[in-house]
Amino acid sequence: MTVPSILPPGSTPLEKALEQVAARLLDVEVAIRDVWSPDDCPLDLLPWLAWGLSLDNWSTDWPESIKRERVRKAIAIARRKGTAESVRSVVASFGGSVAIREWWQSEPRGLPHTFSLILNLDSAGAPASAAFVDQVIAEVNRAKPARSTFTFTQGLTAQAGIGLVAALRPTIYARLSCTAPAIP
Repeated sequence: MTVPSILPPGSTPLEKALEQVAARLLDVEVAIRDVWSPDDCPLDLLPWLAWGLSLDNWSTDWPESIKRERVRKAIAIARRKGTAESVRSVVASFGGSVAIREWWQSEPRGLPHTFSLILNLDSAGAPASAAFVDQVIAEVNRAKPARSTFTFTQGLTAQAGIGLVAALRPTIYARLSCTAPAIP
């Protein structure tokens, strides 16, 4: 199939051939919507999408669910950077939950511009290794207000159940009847 030429009449055969090849390259379908969607983007292109959305930290060790969630929340985190809500969003994007107590909420009041952070990373299949926790803390440092400092405590979720256990102990009972001898 030949595409109509836009080259001047004095073009060389090589230029005309290159024009035809280049015209066919433009007909390649690219699903741009899929590439820019955190849910539909192919896994091997996801780091490039994260870079395009200005994520500061990326690791190939993360599970796919955490990678996609980090990309999904990148814009919302960037919009609220410097707030407590951005810290919550960062931790949620790693599949965890957080409890934040700011200095004015503690009793007695703490030092101004400090907060305590209780972090739980046991949900959503998140690997709770020391390196993973360090990456989460580094992201919290990027998302928190610049003047604030925090203390960190790692929480742990445990699930237990109460069951009823019964045991059967075989026992034989015998009735003894005794009569006292008569006293003469």
